[in-house]
Amino acid sequence: MIFHVHMEIEIPLDISQLGIEIMSDELSDVSIRPSRKEVFDILAGEVKIEIRERIKRLKFLPDEPTIRALRKLYWKIGIDPTKTRPSSEALVRRLFRKGLPMINNMVDGGNLASARTFIPIGLYDMDMIQGELRIGKTTGGEQFRGIGSQEEKLRGGIPALFDEAGAIHLYPHRDSMRTRMTEATSEVLILSCGAKGVRKKDLDRSIEEVKYFYDQLRS
Repeated sequence: MIFHVHMEIEIPLDISQLGIEIMSDELSDVSIRPSRKEVFDILAGEVKIEIRERIKRLKFLPDEPTIRALRKLYWKIGIDPTKTRPSSEALVRRLFRKGLPMINNMVDGGNLASARTFIPIGLYDMDMIQGELRIGKTTGGEQFRGIGSQEEKLRGGIPALFDEAGAIHLYPHRDSMRTRMTEATSEVLILSCGAKGVRKKDLDRSIEEVKYFYDQLRS
């Protein structure tokens, strides 16, 4: 049985002035296992149909309001979105070109939800989070190892989610290996990442979509 508790992560003024909006929720009693391929394929097919109804061709994706808002935020924080796309946009493009990867039922649920809503989603193992969470900017030189990446030193001024051991999320497109989903994960923090122009109700909906897809993929 899953229960969830709405969480608030305070956004300081210098971060909110960038137009950054987040919503978060915590899921407990999670059981992370490989997704059933037949169920995953059906859900991915349904998401593709829904996206096609909203966008006829991928070349129009940057003009979709949520993607456009995220791309504007990228320019503000010093990321070229034509080279490093918002994670949700990258997932939509991958879905149509070669299909989404299958990782596990939680990550797969997050990816499907992100593609369906066009909103970046972060997932974090609560047991691996050390101390309180805060949003801030990197000062430069912090060590960070993203999922699927080598450890690196960060430049200053990057909006990020920190715990007391360092950054666990570079807003809004990279997550830390330290807090990734594994079969040992039992409590999950879901982060829905928005920008100026993204409606709060859509952030809330994206979290509900994660829970919906996770429930479908764990059955």
